[in-house]
Amino acid sequence: MIFDKDGTTTLVFQENISLPKFLENLQDSYSKIKNDNIIVNLFSFTKLTAGDVLEFLDFSNTHRKAKKSFVLVTDRVSFDEVPDEICVVPTIQEARDLIEMEEIERDLDL
Repeated sequence: MIFDKDGTTTLVFQENISLPKFLENLQDSYSKIKNDNIIVNLFSFTKLTAGDVLEFLDFSNTHRKAKKSFVLVTDRVSFDEVPDEICVVPTIQEARDLIEMEEIERDLDL
């Protein structure tokens, strides 16, 4: 699992691995990044479905309850295909922009 930390945001990705193994590695490493906003880069998964994205629901709910952002990046699944509890965007820049907006909302107690 590869972590790229930039300020209070950590980008998580891993190449050439199955989704279940990726989720297991993320669970094992979560304590290291739980205090950061998290961007999960899913571009290495060529076959990704809305059902696969739902596998991240527990991570998303847990992280958002802690008042931190959790964003998945993929162009294989549209945000319209998943529940509102999971943020899905097509680019890493959009993920960074979304986190910035969410941080402003948290600062303003919106």
